[in-house]
Amino acid sequence: MKFLDLAKVYIRSGAGGGGCISFRREKFIEYGGPDGGDGGNGGDVIVEAVDGLNTLIDFRYQQHFFAGNGQHGMGSQRTGKDGDDKVLRVPVGTEIIDEDEETVIADLTEVGQRIVIAKGGNGGWGNLHFKSATNQAPRRSNPGQESIERTIWLRLKLIADVGLLGMPNAGKSTFLSATSNARPKVADYPFTTLIPNLGVVGIDEVEFVVADIPGLIAGASEGRGLGDTFLSHVERCAVLLHLIDGTSGDPAVDLTTIIGELEAYGGELAEKPRITVLNKIDALDDEERAFLKEEIEAVAAGPVLLMSGVSREGIPEVLRALRSEIDDNRLRHRKAAEEAEEDAPWQP
Repeated sequence: MKFLDLAKVYIRSGAGGGGCISFRREKFIEYGGPDGGDGGNGGDVIVEAVDGLNTLIDFRYQQHFFAGNGQHGMGSQRTGKDGDDKVLRVPVGTEIIDEDEETVIADLTEVGQRIVIAKGGNGGWGNLHFKSATNQAPRRSNPGQESIERTIWLRLKLIADVGLLGMPNAGKSTFLSATSNARPKVADYPFTTLIPNLGVVGIDEVEFVVADIPGLIAGASEGRGLGDTFLSHVERCAVLLHLIDGTSGDPAVDLTTIIGELEAYGGELAEKPRITVLNKIDALDDEERAFLKEEIEAVAAGPVLLMSGVSREGIPEVLRALRSEIDDNRLRHRKAAEEAEEDAPWQP
């Protein structure tokens, strides 16, 4: 299955059916009166987050989605049939963005979330509604409301607890394949990873989701390499795992390069909790490990863990550090939700 995280679609809700002008015409009933029915309502265009999808590839082959129109009213007080709704099923984590590509209409982060993005038109009234003591034979009805047409963007941001960062060939895919059942492509050349990959990692009977994105290089924010568009997939993560290649020649420069690209990307990504790990230590002796660890800690202004995705040395310690950050993040969100409930006005 191909990966697609941005799609432009055109939608149109259903128009309401027109009301009917009709009169009873039955034998022996001299003054039958009006009996025109109302038109049916037009269908809505709905976006729903469903389980089992992780790409927007379906919207590459179909970009136009139209809901059904309401049926016109009929005589004998018969109301027209409502138009069928049109449901767009998207992966969890999809943002719905207006045509200006800036205004976020909705963010679907849970399975089953639904939002009506184009309301169907109401059906028009038949002449039965306009009957009165002074107008007993109205020849008037309402047309149905018109449909709503709009263009929207669907942007997918993967739901994960941990986001992997690093230069190309920093060992991100190797780490994911060593700690989960995911099988990302692993090779000895840069930009092996071309699309994000997800893996479920477990430690001490606790599982969490890790997202691997293509590597960043200097100037990625300006479009070099694969650019920085894939950083959107780690915006929702509770913690970032920054892997540094210990055999790159200058790991400290690699660290500052990635931090600079995070700051250039903007938003809250640069402020997220980050765990820095010196990777590929299986190729380093004890003296080199100590020297590089001290050098990177001076730049990172924090502790640096040592790990090897090939020999699996240090992996349990890294996973426990990630789990601790995830637990802290969930606790912060729980406290924020409780405080919001306390501050909310009382309702019966």
